Amino acid sequence: MSQNNYDALAFLKSQRPDAVLVAGQHKQIGRYNLHVNRLSLRRKLLYYWQFPIVLAGLMHSEGRPAWRFFDLIFNAIGYYEVYCRALRHYRPRAVVFANDHNDDARALLLACQAEGVPTAYIQHASVSTIFPPLAFNLNLLEGQDALDKYRQCGPIPGRVQLVGMPKADVFLAQRNTQPHVQCVAIAANLLDPTDGLTAAISYLCEIFPELTFTLRPHPGDQRDFAALRQQFPQLQFSSARQESVFEFLLRHDALVAADTSTHLEATLLNLVGIYYRFGTHAAADDYYGYVAHGLVDRATSLNELGNVLRGYQLAKPLYHYQRAAYYCATLGTPYEGKSQALVAHAVGAWLASQ
Repeated sequence: MSQNNYDALAFLKSQRPDAVLVAGQHKQIGRYNLHVNRLSLRRKLLYYWQFPIVLAGLMHSEGRPAWRFFDLIFNAIGYYEVYCRALRHYRPRAVVFANDHNDDARALLLACQAEGVPTAYIQHASVSTIFPPLAFNLNLLEGQDALDKYRQCGPIPGRVQLVGMPKADVFLAQRNTQPHVQCVAIAANLLDPTDGLTAAISYLCEIFPELTFTLRPHPGDQRDFAALRQQFPQLQFSSARQESVFEFLLRHDALVAADTSTHLEATLLNLVGIYYRFGTHAAADDYYGYVAHGLVDRATSLNELGNVLRGYQLAKPLYHYQRAAYYCATLGTPYEGKSQALVAHAVGAWLASQ
């Protein structure tokens, strides 16, 4: 479904000769666009006649929210039928997901259930308690945090195994060991307002002229940050379409961000994290619970943000990464850095039992 999903699954292709990476016809997979097989979705056009019927039914059962999200409902039409047809045509032995909540992912899951195709799920990022209940036959989660949250979402009928974060394996041996913060990463998500980002960057660049700051917009962010480049020539930029999140984080000692799973990835690499909301938006405060569970520090104002960062500029904990143990089950165990092998073994054993 995305570049992040590809990062979570690509290793399976190198470990299983029968693995095929598949994406929807127009899905943007970033720098991996040419590395995936494309599944035609043209036949969705045949099912759009259902839209008024579906919308009316949802308005009857859900009320006003159905009209508010009419565009998403329209986009979801036809996925299920197209995926059922594709499954009957290709007859895969199983389908492995890295996304459990997008409309097309849910449609493919329902199609697999209807066609009797086994399903597995490999978590690609942190989850929240408003996700759909897990409905896969095999669920490979990163850690106890994900399991606790999914239990709040509903019953889990499938098999569950905690396997750590496979996409982090090759980077854990390169953890940051700098005793002081010198380079600061700023990760922006789609909900962070431009004016809030600008205010924070202006403040940080002004009071920390000796530090290096790098802004990394979300892979799906289409905003033009040319004004920021012109206003702050010392500000560096990272393109999520050209540089993986771990490659980006390895060049930094600290992360400033709001609600993004990059906080967890940064902590695993021993970067200190500061949770700072760049503005007021609809997303719940501390969406992933990182502050509540002590993964990152919180700053509620620019002045507090500066004070927290100044403290880490003086001294950064050597074993800060241990804060992530609740989120990554293999951390501090003999399996640390071996999550890909754990997943490959779990998938192989599961397929053999089908």
